[in-house]
Order: sequence, then structure tokens, then C-alpha cells
Amino acid sequence: MILSSSHSPAKVLIVDDSAFMRTALSRMVESDDSLCVVGTAETGLEALAKIDALQPDVVTLDIDMPGLTGLETLKRVMSESPLPVIIVSSLARRGAEDTLEALELGAFDCIAKQLSYDYLDVFKVQNELVGKIKAAAGSRVSAPRLSSRLDLPSLHRAPATTVTVPSIIAIGTSTGGPKALQDVLSTLPADLPAAILIVQHMPIGFTGPFAKRLNDLCPLAVREAEEGDLITAGHVYLAPAGKHLTVSRRSSSEAVLHLSLLPSNLPHIPSADVMMSSVAEVFGSSAMGIIMTGMGDDGALGMQAISREGGLTLGQDEATCVVYGMPRSCAEIGVLSQVVPLPDIPLHILAALHYRKPH
Repeated sequence: MILSSSHSPAKVLIVDDSAFMRTALSRMVESDDSLCVVGTAETGLEALAKIDALQPDVVTLDIDMPGLTGLETLKRVMSESPLPVIIVSSLARRGAEDTLEALELGAFDCIAKQLSYDYLDVFKVQNELVGKIKAAAGSRVSAPRLSSRLDLPSLHRAPATTVTVPSIIAIGTSTGGPKALQDVLSTLPADLPAAILIVQHMPIGFTGPFAKRLNDLCPLAVREAEEGDLITAGHVYLAPAGKHLTVSRRSSSEAVLHLSLLPSNLPHIPSADVMMSSVAEVFGSSAMGIIMTGMGDDGALGMQAISREGGLTLGQDEATCVVYGMPRSCAEIGVLSQVVPLPDIPLHILAALHYRKPH
């Protein structure tokens, strides 16, 4: 959905069963002159009626509501009048699992809420909420679905620039990433001859359930990364929210994962830049970097580091990104070996690895 005029504020509908949260979120949204709250709704049914009457550009939707739940409301919205929806979820485990389902159903992004905020939290959440609403107002309603067919016999079309076969793949993504990662990882084989490290920007408490969900859906073994994990081919390690993920050599043939709270002054923890830069330093030309859909420019410096060391760098193209921010920042500084649509990313991974389907 593209705003009709750069001078017209994006219209936002706030949906939450808590009067406190409706007021708090409305104040946060209206702190930015480019956004306008056109209404609020207390229930799912009221939300559906106001969407029809007010035609908002973006909806913020509470996931835990009585009556018609947030998930049920989202299903109705996406089937009847699709538009960008930002899920506002509690930090409880059930809230995380419901939010992941909402992202699969087509929600644009999520934000974690608390029942109360201190002075600094208000500004942090406000900036995050405003940024995501602005991105949503100018986004596509949903990303294209990935075809399940993978043309393995055509894998001889490996890029001519690939000299070293990667032993590790570092992926960075944000908005739109959960669905994109599911599409990519579910297509890759269990005997993938490389390990995959992922930074997906998510609230604290969400990455564990997300890793479990991916593990249930994918042939590969997927887990939330832990301190000291031995990096093993065919395994996927998801950086836990709130901690940076880095790597180090234990021997010439073994590398392990490390988790850290530092540096603490970055916009994103974990940071794709931190993870990818570490991978580049340790693995050199045998690293492969992939930057996918997401807001901002996290990953640009990390992909530059991988490129500088002679590793292969792959960027998702604009047409298949929910938000073309992170890949754009890499493309603009010229560090991408290739730019490909989301459905082609698994094929390019397997081509780079010289993978052949077992007989």
C-alpha cells in the first residue's frame, strides 16, 4: 500500500481491549506528524467495522482480546480487506506463539507491549512503533508465496564467481523475515553441507518459540543458539533476542558460538552486522552472507566484511521483499555478488555448496 500523497498523514487504527493501551499507543503514534490516529477499537468486531468505515492505512492489533481474538480478527482482515497489520503482543510465551502464527497469516510485523512503561521505555517503544507503522504504510500488503518446487538438476548453474565452497551461511533479516525464513529453510535438505547462522530482529522471548516452530517445519535441525554450541553442518542456529551472536575457532576444524550483551549501544541486539563481521573474520572466503527483507541497514557492514574476505554475498530483490531496506543498503554500497528473488534463494545456496541430491 503506497500513500497517495507525501503530505497526507498515514491513517492508523488502534485495536486493543485495554483503555490504557489504546491511549498510550495513540499518544505514541500521534507524536509523529506523518501519522494520524483515525480511530480506536476495543473488540475484534468493532475493529472490522471501523476498518470498513475509516479505511485506515495501518492497523495495530492486540493479539489477546476477548470474543473475537486477535488471530481471528487478523484472518478476517486478510481475507476481506487486506492491509498492513502490526501485532501488539504481550511477552508471555502464549503471546509469542500467537504472534508467530499472526506473522504467518500475513501480519506486517510485531511489537511487544508491557502493562506499564518507565520514561526511557516509552521513547524506545514509541520510536519502534512509529518506524514500523511508517514502513507498513508504504509496504506491500503481503510478500509473494514461495513455490515448493526446487529444480535440483539445474544446480550446475553455480555462479562463476564462487571459488571457495562455503562452510557457513550467515543470514540477516527483520520485517517479513519469519515467513521468508520459513520459506527458505523448509526447502533446504537435512544433509545440507554447511551450518546456518541467523539474526532475525524479534522481541525478547520470541526467538525460542520461533526456532522451535522452524525446527518442526524444516528438514534441517533448527535451534536457538546457546553459548559454546559447536557449529555443525546441517544445523541452523538462531540468535536469541537480546544477545549478539559471534563465532570463534576452537581448532582448525571446529568453531563454536558465543553470546554477548556487548556492544550494548547498537539499535538491534542481536545485530546482523556483529554476527556477519565475526563470521567473515573467522571463516574468510568460506563464508556466505545473505541479506533478506527488513527495515533499516543492519547487515550492510557485515555483508561488506564477508565480501571483503572473498565470500559470496546474496541479497533478496526488491520485488519479493516485504520491506526493501536491509537489502537496499547492501546493494547501494555495492557489496552483493547477486540479487535474487526469494523463491530462488534456496537454489543459489545449494548451487554455491555444489550440493547434489543423494541417489
